[in-house]
Amino acid sequence: MGDRQVELPAALLRAVEKAISLQQAPVAGYVARLRRSRPFATPAQIITVLERQYLATVTGAGAAVGGVAAAPAVGTVAAFALSGVETVLFFEATALFALAVAEVHGIRIADAERRRTLLLAIVLGDNGAMLVEKLAGRTGQHWADLLPDAIPLPSITAINQTLGRWFLRRYGRRQGMLAVGRLAPLGIGAAIGAAGNRAFGRTVVTTSRRIFGPPPATFTDALIIDVG
Repeated sequence: MGDRQVELPAALLRAVEKAISLQQAPVAGYVARLRRSRPFATPAQIITVLERQYLATVTGAGAAVGGVAAAPAVGTVAAFALSGVETVLFFEATALFALAVAEVHGIRIADAERRRTLLLAIVLGDNGAMLVEKLAGRTGQHWADLLPDAIPLPSITAINQTLGRWFLRRYGRRQGMLAVGRLAPLGIGAAIGAAGNRAFGRTVVTTSRRIFGPPPATFTDALIIDVG
């Protein structure tokens, strides 16, 4: 078990690196498809859809991995490996969600270090958001619009160093406990996986509202609808 705890920080860091490498085109395409399927939806309504789809995705992934990991034929080592895969999926889904919400707000964050700030802050909840507000010299909330270029890169680097330490210590401990809980038999592992991921997901959704603020009243670009 000790070896697994040692490996967890590395697995978390790999998951973050993979998540922030997500390209902007798939994010923009994802939002565009949602808008085309709901041509009269407001930005607030699209964000509500994003939130619901995100929570459904991470909850389902947690339940699926928890159910498989708790199966009698799956060994402990394989079960922890599955949890590692699920961690990557969680962060990829979280990055897609955060960048999609940014897209709806008309914010595009191309730089990897600035994306790292967004992802780490959003999974750490209010503590992460408040740290960015403090270190960036931002009074009040809703600082996501500053991420693309208004916050100097040296400040971003300093913010990420602190966020990274917090992330490994706090999220790593929680994720380790969740990985163990997924091993519980008789469907309990699936329930723990689903509940744990949904709790993490709700933190992400709540923090995104703090970071981005109220949705814009209208979209800044015209919706292009394919007519065949």
